[in-house]
Amino acid sequence: MDTFLHDIVHWGALIFSGFVAGAMNAVAGGGTLVTFPTLILAGLSSIHANATSTVALLPASLASAAGYRSHVPAVARWLRIFAPVSLMGGLLGGILLVRTPERVFDWLVPFLLLFATVLFMSQAAISRFSGIRIVEAHGAPPSRLRLAGGVLFQLCVAVYGGYFGAGIGILMLASLSLQGFDDVHQMNTLKVMLGFLINVVAAGYFVINGLVEWPSALIMMLGAVMGGYAGAHLAQRVPQQGVRGVITAIGILISAVMFYRQFM
Repeated sequence: MDTFLHDIVHWGALIFSGFVAGAMNAVAGGGTLVTFPTLILAGLSSIHANATSTVALLPASLASAAGYRSHVPAVARWLRIFAPVSLMGGLLGGILLVRTPERVFDWLVPFLLLFATVLFMSQAAISRFSGIRIVEAHGAPPSRLRLAGGVLFQLCVAVYGGYFGAGIGILMLASLSLQGFDDVHQMNTLKVMLGFLINVVAAGYFVINGLVEWPSALIMMLGAVMGGYAGAHLAQRVPQQGVRGVITAIGILISAVMFYRQFM
């Protein structure tokens, strides 16, 4: 009976965290801040938890990409530019994770979580800073130097995304603003599509290397899909500022717990 209750609590925690993460990603982002620590608390090593979290959130990411398909023709040229470096960077990040010693990644985890939380918390400031647009998306194309800088930045984002992943959407939106985009739907389309490419190639590499704990991934996947569906409706009714405040508080709390667990 004790084992049965333990299993119920275990699977319940996974599906609930998946649901919360899916809803968070649909409303404001930051779902990895919930799924990753939950998997660690469920007994997975940090690298296996990271890989399993990436795979578990992939269907929700695909659903988001499908939701923006009508805007793809308007950004097709940019997808052709950024898709190859996103795939390459995502793969490089996945390879880097697999080759990172477990103890090194354990040491990095609190800092990665804190970085993702600060990045999420600073989204408004980053948006204001990157809102200085020198060219318009429908006007003259950016200079070669600016475009090369954007491609290099996207490669770095993709490597980070394949390695850990939390916060890549914010970084991509900032980069696209600097490229001259002023249409939020086009920016979100590129962000979602490129984010999916980064995650899918990293997830594939994790699967090949046997890093995914499939029972946990599948149950969390179910919760994430339901949460993403609910979050899409919730996003239209809940004040974004309040949601962001709650997510930031969760991130800070989890970061503090991880710092304590690792260093104290």
